[in-house]
Amino acid sequence: MKLHPSNPLPLHVQLRNFIEKRIKIGDYQEKIPSERELMDQFEVSRATVREAVSNLVNDGILEKVHGKGTFIKQAPPVQDWINRINSFTETIRETGRIPGAKLLTNEVINAKEKPLTVFQEKRLYFIERLRYASNQPIAIEQHYYPPIIGQQLQVFDLNEAVIYDLLENELGIQFYETDELITCMSASPKEALLLEVAEGTSLLVMERVLYDQLGNRIEFLTSVYRPDLFTFRIRRHRF
Repeated sequence: MKLHPSNPLPLHVQLRNFIEKRIKIGDYQEKIPSERELMDQFEVSRATVREAVSNLVNDGILEKVHGKGTFIKQAPPVQDWINRINSFTETIRETGRIPGAKLLTNEVINAKEKPLTVFQEKRLYFIERLRYASNQPIAIEQHYYPPIIGQQLQVFDLNEAVIYDLLENELGIQFYETDELITCMSASPKEALLLEVAEGTSLLVMERVLYDQLGNRIEFLTSVYRPDLFTFRIRRHRF
């Protein structure tokens, strides 16, 4: 593969972007190719390779190990304690990262399977969002709500809003407890594209039913996480 001299981006920037993309989709796992390999593959000078790699090192994506090569720097995964009711935004902020969201779906749907058994209603309000930690896609959330709650949520900007803040502060709902199930699944083509992983990659799946203080079912949530970026923790005591 060759870089494009006619491209307005300098060669070292093109190479830097290419390496970063290969890291995100998993083509490069623990380390990147050597300087010589990159020079031969892209037909560029050693100076171009070194500048591209140095930029990735300065951005915290790569780290050099003397005598061993240039390795992909692994940030510690986000850890969520499952003995508390936390929003995704709160969990991400606690790690020092910047939470983000992209609204994928916002509509009333015909209920089926698990959401139908949770709410016993044929029509539910459905919100699907791609969630980010410092601009890196980390999870896909699918929220299901009874129509009376969904109608109130749809007036807000769901790209920016913290849904749990809306439920508590705008709708006046008091959270009481959740019932949660954690399993795993293989990434579908859609999930692989959104989370920037290979199709078939193992993903963490969390299902949550949220109750208010009166025992009403407020939300059914299914979240799919990249396990290399997100983990669950629990502390138990023996009584």
